[in-house]
Amino acid sequence: MFQARFRQVSSRHYLSVIRFVAVALCATAFFSPAAFAGKKAVGKSAASSHAGKSQAASSKTASTSSRSVASKRRVKAERADRVVSSGRNVVASIRKRGGKTEVAVQRRSVVRVPEVERLSFGQLAGLHGTEDALDLKSSVALVVDQETNEVLFSKNDHAVLPIASLTKLMTGLIVSEAHLPDDELITITQDDVDTEKGSRSRLRVGATLPRGELLHLALMSSENRAAHALGRTYPGGLATFVSIMNAKAKMLGMKDTRYVEPTGLSSQNQSSAQDLALLVNAAYSDATVRHLSTSPEYQVEVGNRVLQYNTTNRLVRNPDWEIGVQKTGYISEAGQCLVMQAKIAGRKLIMVFLDSAGKLSRIGDAERVRRWVEQTHAAAHPGRPGLSVNVAG
Repeated sequence: MFQARFRQVSSRHYLSVIRFVAVALCATAFFSPAAFAGKKAVGKSAASSHAGKSQAASSKTASTSSRSVASKRRVKAERADRVVSSGRNVVASIRKRGGKTEVAVQRRSVVRVPEVERLSFGQLAGLHGTEDALDLKSSVALVVDQETNEVLFSKNDHAVLPIASLTKLMTGLIVSEAHLPDDELITITQDDVDTEKGSRSRLRVGATLPRGELLHLALMSSENRAAHALGRTYPGGLATFVSIMNAKAKMLGMKDTRYVEPTGLSSQNQSSAQDLALLVNAAYSDATVRHLSTSPEYQVEVGNRVLQYNTTNRLVRNPDWEIGVQKTGYISEAGQCLVMQAKIAGRKLIMVFLDSAGKLSRIGDAERVRRWVEQTHAAAHPGRPGLSVNVAG
Protein backbone atom coordinates (compact mmCIF):
# COMPACT_ATOMS: atom_id res chain seq x y z
CA MET A 1 0.00 0.00 0.00
CA PHE A 2 2.81 2.32 0.97
CA GLN A 3 4.71 1.45 -2.15
CA ALA A 4 1.67 2.18 -4.35
CA ARG A 5 1.24 5.60 -2.77
CA PHE A 6 4.93 6.31 -3.17
CA ARG A 7 4.80 5.48 -6.86
CA GLN A 8 1.72 7.70 -7.30
CA VAL A 9 3.41 10.64 -5.55
CA SER A 10 6.61 10.14 -7.49
CA SER A 11 4.75 10.14 -10.78
CA ARG A 12 2.94 13.33 -9.87
CA HIS A 13 6.20 14.97 -8.73
CA TYR A 14 7.90 13.90 -11.95
CA LEU A 15 5.12 15.43 -14.05
CA SER A 16 5.43 18.66 -12.08
CA VAL A 17 9.14 18.83 -12.76
CA ILE A 18 8.52 18.28 -16.47
CA ARG A 19 5.92 21.02 -16.53
CA PHE A 20 8.34 23.39 -14.72
CA VAL A 21 11.13 22.68 -17.16
CA ALA A 22 8.82 23.22 -20.13
CA VAL A 23 7.60 26.55 -18.75
CA ALA A 24 11.22 27.60 -18.10
CA LEU A 25 12.22 26.78 -21.67
CA CYS A 26 9.31 28.77 -23.08
CA ALA A 27 10.18 31.70 -20.85
CA THR A 28 13.80 31.54 -21.95
CA ALA A 29 12.81 31.54 -25.61
CA PHE A 30 10.39 34.41 -25.07
CA PHE A 31 12.89 36.57 -23.27
CA SER A 32 15.74 35.92 -25.76
CA PRO A 33 17.66 39.01 -27.12
CA ALA A 34 15.72 38.98 -30.40
CA ALA A 35 12.38 38.84 -28.64
CA PHE A 36 13.57 41.43 -26.15
CA ALA A 37 14.64 43.71 -28.98
CA GLY A 38 11.27 43.32 -30.62
CA LYS A 39 9.45 44.14 -27.38
CA LYS A 40 11.74 47.11 -26.85
CA ALA A 41 10.92 48.43 -30.32
CA VAL A 42 7.19 48.21 -29.54
CA GLY A 43 7.50 50.25 -26.37
CA LYS A 44 6.71 50.04 -22.69
CA SER A 45 2.93 50.19 -23.20
CA ALA A 46 2.88 47.03 -25.32
CA ALA A 47 5.09 45.19 -22.80
CA SER A 48 2.71 45.85 -19.91
CA SER A 49 -0.45 44.63 -21.75
CA HIS A 50 -2.04 41.19 -21.42
CA ALA A 51 0.29 38.30 -22.36
CA GLY A 52 -2.12 36.58 -24.74
CA LYS A 53 -3.03 39.64 -26.78
CA SER A 54 0.29 41.38 -26.43
CA GLN A 55 2.24 38.72 -28.28
CA ALA A 56 0.28 39.13 -31.54
CA ALA A 57 0.03 42.90 -31.12
CA SER A 58 3.72 43.14 -30.35
CA SER A 59 4.67 41.25 -33.48
CA LYS A 60 2.50 43.46 -35.66
CA THR A 61 3.61 46.68 -33.98
CA ALA A 62 7.27 45.63 -34.05
CA SER A 63 7.06 44.90 -37.78
CA THR A 64 5.46 48.28 -38.50
CA SER A 65 7.90 50.11 -36.24
CA SER A 66 10.89 48.35 -37.78
CA ARG A 67 9.83 49.42 -41.28
CA SER A 68 9.32 53.00 -40.08
CA VAL A 69 12.73 53.14 -38.38
CA ALA A 70 14.43 51.61 -41.42
CA SER A 71 12.75 54.14 -43.72
CA LYS A 72 13.84 57.04 -41.51
CA ARG A 73 17.38 55.70 -41.44
CA ARG A 74 17.48 55.46 -45.24
CA VAL A 75 16.28 59.06 -45.60
CA LYS A 76 18.81 60.19 -43.01
CA ALA A 77 21.56 58.30 -44.81
CA GLU A 78 20.60 59.84 -48.14
CA ARG A 79 20.62 63.30 -46.61
CA ALA A 80 24.00 62.61 -45.07
CA ASP A 81 25.60 61.90 -48.44
CA ARG A 82 27.82 64.78 -49.53
CA VAL A 83 30.98 65.46 -51.48
CA VAL A 84 33.73 66.35 -49.07
CA SER A 85 36.55 66.87 -51.56
CA SER A 86 37.08 66.87 -55.26
CA GLY A 87 39.91 67.38 -57.67
CA ARG A 88 40.56 67.20 -61.37
CA ASN A 89 40.56 63.37 -61.41
CA VAL A 90 39.28 62.32 -57.94
CA VAL A 91 35.94 62.75 -56.16
CA ALA A 92 35.53 61.76 -52.47
CA SER A 93 32.11 61.54 -50.75
CA ILE A 94 31.05 60.84 -47.14
CA ARG A 95 27.98 58.88 -46.05
CA LYS A 96 26.58 57.95 -42.62
CA ARG A 97 24.90 54.57 -42.23
CA GLY A 98 23.80 52.88 -39.01
CA GLY A 99 25.83 55.27 -36.92
CA LYS A 100 28.95 54.62 -38.98
CA THR A 101 30.75 56.99 -41.38
CA GLU A 102 31.70 55.64 -44.77
CA VAL A 103 34.00 57.45 -47.21
CA ALA A 104 33.90 56.52 -50.88
CA VAL A 105 36.59 57.62 -53.36
CA GLN A 106 36.00 57.48 -57.08
CA ARG A 107 38.56 58.15 -59.81
CA ARG A 108 37.44 59.68 -63.05
CA SER A 109 38.87 58.38 -66.25
CA VAL A 110 41.20 60.94 -67.84
CA VAL A 111 41.36 61.41 -71.58
CA ARG A 112 44.55 63.24 -72.51
CA VAL A 113 44.37 65.29 -75.67
CA PRO A 114 47.79 65.87 -77.23
CA GLU A 115 48.76 69.53 -77.53
CA VAL A 116 48.60 70.87 -81.03
CA GLU A 117 51.99 72.16 -82.11
CA ARG A 118 51.86 75.87 -82.90
CA LEU A 119 53.67 76.48 -86.14
CA SER A 120 55.66 79.64 -86.77
CA PHE A 121 54.95 81.85 -89.76
CA GLY A 122 58.11 80.51 -91.37
CA GLN A 123 56.97 76.93 -90.95
CA LEU A 124 53.54 77.75 -92.35
CA ALA A 125 55.24 79.33 -95.37
CA GLY A 126 57.41 76.25 -95.90
CA LEU A 127 60.67 78.10 -95.31
CA HIS A 128 62.12 75.31 -93.18
CA GLY A 129 62.29 73.14 -96.27
CA THR A 130 65.02 75.37 -97.71
CA GLU A 131 68.39 73.61 -97.66
CA ASP A 132 71.70 75.42 -97.13
CA ALA A 133 75.37 74.52 -97.15
CA LEU A 134 75.76 75.02 -93.38
CA ASP A 135 72.67 73.00 -92.45
CA LEU A 136 71.32 75.81 -90.29
CA LYS A 137 68.22 75.30 -88.14
CA SER A 138 67.05 78.86 -88.81
CA SER A 139 64.77 79.22 -91.80
CA VAL A 140 66.13 82.73 -92.43
CA ALA A 141 69.78 83.78 -92.12
CA LEU A 142 72.06 86.54 -93.31
CA VAL A 143 75.77 87.22 -92.69
CA VAL A 144 77.19 90.53 -93.92
CA ASP A 145 80.62 92.11 -93.60
CA GLN A 146 79.90 95.41 -91.83
CA GLU A 147 82.79 97.29 -93.42
CA THR A 148 82.83 95.95 -96.99
CA ASN A 149 79.11 95.17 -97.32
CA GLU A 150 79.98 91.70 -98.65
CA VAL A 151 77.21 89.16 -98.16
CA LEU A 152 78.95 86.03 -96.91
CA PHE A 153 75.83 83.95 -96.45
CA SER A 154 72.12 84.32 -97.11
CA LYS A 155 69.05 82.17 -96.76
CA ASN A 156 65.50 83.43 -97.37
CA ASP A 157 66.77 86.90 -96.47
CA HIS A 158 63.85 88.62 -98.24
CA ALA A 159 61.16 86.80 -96.20
CA VAL A 160 59.07 89.08 -93.98
CA LEU A 161 58.34 87.44 -90.61
CA PRO A 162 57.45 88.35 -87.03
CA ILE A 163 60.58 89.45 -85.16
CA ALA A 164 59.52 89.10 -81.50
CA SER A 165 61.84 90.90 -79.04
CA LEU A 166 64.26 91.97 -81.75
CA THR A 167 61.78 94.86 -81.70
CA LYS A 168 63.41 96.08 -78.49
CA LEU A 169 66.57 96.97 -80.40
CA MET A 170 64.60 99.70 -82.18
CA THR A 171 62.90 100.63 -78.89
CA GLY A 172 66.26 101.08 -77.21
CA LEU A 173 67.66 103.07 -80.13
CA ILE A 174 64.71 105.51 -80.11
CA VAL A 175 64.93 106.06 -76.33
CA SER A 176 68.71 106.49 -76.41
CA GLU A 177 68.65 108.99 -79.30
CA ALA A 178 65.97 111.06 -77.54
CA HIS A 179 68.48 111.85 -74.74
CA LEU A 180 65.77 111.78 -72.08
CA PRO A 181 66.90 111.98 -68.41
CA ASP A 182 68.21 108.56 -67.37
CA ASP A 183 67.41 109.25 -63.71
CA GLU A 184 63.76 110.15 -64.31
CA LEU A 185 61.62 107.74 -62.29
CA ILE A 186 59.05 105.65 -64.17
CA THR A 187 56.37 103.58 -62.43
CA ILE A 188 55.13 100.30 -63.87
CA THR A 189 51.35 100.42 -64.33
CA GLN A 190 48.63 97.97 -65.32
CA ASP A 191 48.98 99.26 -68.89
CA ASP A 192 52.43 97.66 -69.02
CA VAL A 193 51.12 94.16 -68.17
CA ASP A 194 51.23 91.77 -71.12
CA THR A 195 47.71 90.89 -72.28
CA GLU A 196 48.96 89.65 -75.67
CA LYS A 197 50.83 86.53 -74.58
CA GLY A 198 50.39 86.55 -70.79
CA SER A 199 54.15 86.64 -70.21
CA ARG A 200 55.45 87.03 -66.68
CA SER A 201 57.55 89.81 -65.20
CA ARG A 202 59.28 90.42 -61.89
CA LEU A 203 58.54 94.13 -62.22
CA ARG A 204 55.27 94.32 -60.34
CA VAL A 205 52.66 96.96 -60.94
CA GLY A 206 53.67 99.93 -58.79
CA ALA A 207 57.42 99.29 -59.05
CA THR A 208 59.39 102.46 -59.76
CA LEU A 209 62.78 102.55 -61.50
CA PRO A 210 64.88 105.16 -63.32
CA ARG A 211 64.54 105.27 -67.10
CA GLY A 212 68.17 104.21 -67.53
CA GLU A 213 67.62 101.00 -65.56
CA LEU A 214 64.47 100.14 -67.52
CA LEU A 215 66.42 100.60 -70.74
CA HIS A 216 69.14 98.31 -69.41
CA LEU A 217 66.64 95.56 -68.54
CA ALA A 218 64.84 95.87 -71.88
CA LEU A 219 68.00 95.47 -73.96
CA MET A 220 69.92 92.98 -71.81
CA SER A 221 67.23 90.63 -70.44
CA SER A 222 64.35 91.50 -72.78
CA GLU A 223 62.10 92.75 -69.96
CA ASN A 224 58.70 93.34 -71.58
CA ARG A 225 57.18 95.65 -68.97
CA ALA A 226 60.32 97.76 -68.99
CA ALA A 227 60.15 98.17 -72.77
CA HIS A 228 56.44 99.00 -72.72
CA ALA A 229 56.90 101.56 -69.92
CA LEU A 230 59.65 103.25 -71.94
CA GLY A 231 57.31 103.64 -74.90
CA ARG A 232 54.31 104.65 -72.77
CA THR A 233 56.20 107.44 -70.98
CA TYR A 234 57.87 108.79 -74.12
CA PRO A 235 56.89 112.45 -74.80
CA GLY A 236 53.60 112.28 -76.68
CA GLY A 237 52.69 108.82 -75.40
CA LEU A 238 52.77 105.31 -76.83
CA ALA A 239 51.16 106.14 -80.16
CA THR A 240 53.79 108.80 -80.81
CA PHE A 241 56.56 106.41 -79.84
CA VAL A 242 55.38 103.70 -82.26
CA SER A 243 55.09 106.24 -85.07
CA ILE A 244 58.69 107.32 -84.42
CA MET A 245 59.79 103.66 -84.53
CA ASN A 246 58.27 103.29 -88.00
CA ALA A 247 59.68 106.62 -89.15
CA LYS A 248 63.16 105.57 -88.02
CA ALA A 249 62.83 102.28 -89.87
CA LYS A 250 61.90 104.12 -93.05
CA MET A 251 64.83 106.50 -92.61
CA LEU A 252 67.23 103.53 -92.30
CA GLY A 253 65.86 102.02 -95.51
CA MET A 254 63.95 99.21 -93.79
CA LYS A 255 61.29 98.88 -96.49
CA ASP A 256 59.72 95.64 -95.25
CA THR A 257 59.46 96.57 -91.54
CA ARG A 258 56.41 97.48 -89.49
CA TYR A 259 56.03 98.12 -85.75
CA VAL A 260 52.77 98.24 -83.77
CA GLU A 261 54.17 98.23 -80.20
CA PRO A 262 57.57 98.45 -78.45
CA THR A 263 58.00 94.95 -76.93
CA GLY A 264 57.71 92.49 -79.81
CA LEU A 265 54.95 90.48 -78.16
CA SER A 266 52.69 91.20 -81.11
CA SER A 267 53.21 89.07 -84.21
CA GLN A 268 52.35 92.17 -86.26
CA ASN A 269 55.83 93.52 -85.58
CA GLN A 270 57.50 92.19 -88.73
CA SER A 271 60.68 92.61 -90.72
CA SER A 272 63.15 90.84 -93.01
CA ALA A 273 66.75 89.76 -92.48
CA GLN A 274 67.96 92.48 -94.84
CA ASP A 275 66.10 95.16 -92.90
CA LEU A 276 67.34 93.85 -89.56
CA ALA A 277 70.94 94.00 -90.78
CA LEU A 278 70.41 97.73 -91.31
CA LEU A 279 68.98 98.07 -87.78
CA VAL A 280 71.92 96.21 -86.21
CA ASN A 281 74.34 98.51 -88.00
CA ALA A 282 72.50 101.59 -86.69
CA ALA A 283 72.31 100.18 -83.16
CA TYR A 284 76.04 99.49 -83.19
CA SER A 285 76.69 103.18 -83.82
CA ASP A 286 74.92 104.07 -80.55
CA ALA A 287 77.28 103.66 -77.58
CA THR A 288 74.48 103.28 -75.04
CA VAL A 289 72.71 100.52 -76.94
CA ARG A 290 76.04 98.83 -77.59
CA HIS A 291 76.96 98.83 -73.90
CA LEU A 292 73.59 97.84 -72.43
CA SER A 293 72.78 95.08 -74.93
CA THR A 294 76.10 93.31 -74.28
CA SER A 295 75.94 93.59 -70.48
CA PRO A 296 76.11 90.07 -68.95
CA GLU A 297 74.15 90.85 -65.76
CA TYR A 298 72.62 93.67 -63.75
CA GLN A 299 70.98 94.23 -60.35
CA VAL A 300 68.15 96.64 -59.62
CA GLU A 301 66.58 97.72 -56.34
CA VAL A 302 62.79 97.61 -56.34
CA GLY A 303 61.43 98.70 -52.98
CA ASN A 304 63.03 96.42 -50.39
CA ARG A 305 64.04 93.83 -52.97
CA VAL A 306 67.18 93.47 -55.06
CA LEU A 307 66.49 91.75 -58.38
CA GLN A 308 69.21 89.98 -60.33
CA TYR A 309 68.86 90.05 -64.14
CA ASN A 310 71.01 88.21 -66.68
CA THR A 311 71.53 88.41 -70.42
CA THR A 312 69.29 86.31 -72.68
CA ASN A 313 72.25 85.56 -74.98
CA ARG A 314 74.70 83.02 -73.55
CA LEU A 315 77.31 83.97 -76.17
CA VAL A 316 77.83 87.29 -74.35
CA ARG A 317 79.57 85.40 -71.52
CA ASN A 318 81.61 83.26 -73.91
CA PRO A 319 85.24 84.53 -74.06
CA ASP A 320 85.57 83.13 -77.59
CA TRP A 321 83.09 85.73 -78.85
CA GLU A 322 83.69 89.44 -79.32
CA ILE A 323 80.17 90.85 -79.59
CA GLY A 324 79.51 94.53 -80.25
CA VAL A 325 75.70 94.57 -80.09
CA GLN A 326 73.07 91.84 -79.83
CA LYS A 327 69.42 91.03 -79.21
CA THR A 328 67.41 87.83 -78.90
CA GLY A 329 63.71 87.23 -79.41
CA TYR A 330 61.02 84.59 -79.24
CA ILE A 331 57.29 84.20 -79.65
CA SER A 332 55.67 81.12 -81.16
CA GLU A 333 54.84 82.95 -84.39
CA ALA A 334 58.45 84.07 -84.86
CA GLY A 335 60.41 81.11 -83.54
CA GLN A 336 63.83 81.63 -81.96
CA CYS A 337 65.54 84.77 -83.28
CA LEU A 338 68.98 86.36 -82.86
CA VAL A 339 70.81 89.37 -84.31
CA MET A 340 74.42 90.32 -83.55
CA GLN A 341 77.41 92.35 -84.56
CA ALA A 342 80.52 90.34 -83.80
CA LYS A 343 84.18 90.30 -84.74
CA ILE A 344 85.18 86.95 -86.26
CA ALA A 345 88.52 86.13 -87.86
CA GLY A 346 89.41 89.82 -87.88
CA ARG A 347 86.19 90.84 -89.66
CA LYS A 348 83.25 92.79 -88.25
CA LEU A 349 80.18 90.82 -89.22
CA ILE A 350 76.46 91.40 -88.87
CA MET A 351 74.54 88.16 -88.33
CA VAL A 352 70.78 87.65 -88.51
CA PHE A 353 68.97 84.39 -87.62
CA LEU A 354 65.17 84.19 -87.76
CA ASP A 355 62.63 81.46 -87.15
CA SER A 356 65.01 78.89 -85.68
CA ALA A 357 63.47 75.69 -84.34
CA GLY A 358 64.66 74.72 -80.87
CA LYS A 359 65.66 76.75 -77.83
CA LEU A 360 69.42 76.57 -78.42
CA SER A 361 69.35 76.24 -82.20
CA ARG A 362 69.94 79.95 -82.85
CA ILE A 363 73.11 79.74 -80.72
CA GLY A 364 74.14 76.61 -82.60
CA ASP A 365 73.63 78.40 -85.91
CA ALA A 366 75.81 81.29 -84.78
CA GLU A 367 78.56 78.83 -83.79
CA ARG A 368 78.32 77.08 -87.20
CA VAL A 369 78.67 80.38 -89.01
CA ARG A 370 81.61 81.40 -86.83
CA ARG A 371 83.53 78.19 -87.55
CA TRP A 372 82.71 78.47 -91.24
CA VAL A 373 83.93 82.08 -91.42
CA GLU A 374 87.13 81.23 -89.57
CA GLN A 375 87.85 78.45 -92.07
CA THR A 376 86.87 80.14 -95.33
CA HIS A 377 86.49 83.91 -94.88
CA ALA A 378 89.47 85.15 -92.90
CA ALA A 379 90.36 88.86 -92.93
CA ALA A 380 93.13 88.28 -95.48
CA HIS A 381 90.55 87.42 -98.13
CA PRO A 382 89.22 90.54 -99.88
CA GLY A 383 85.47 90.95 -99.88
CA ARG A 384 83.11 91.86 -102.64
CA PRO A 385 81.22 95.05 -101.72
CA GLY A 386 77.51 95.50 -101.81
CA LEU A 387 76.03 92.28 -103.17
CA SER A 388 72.56 92.95 -101.82
CA VAL A 389 72.71 94.81 -98.50
CA ASN A 390 74.40 98.12 -97.84
CA VAL A 391 74.96 98.54 -94.10
CA ALA A 392 77.79 101.08 -94.18
CA GLY A 393 76.86 104.55 -93.13
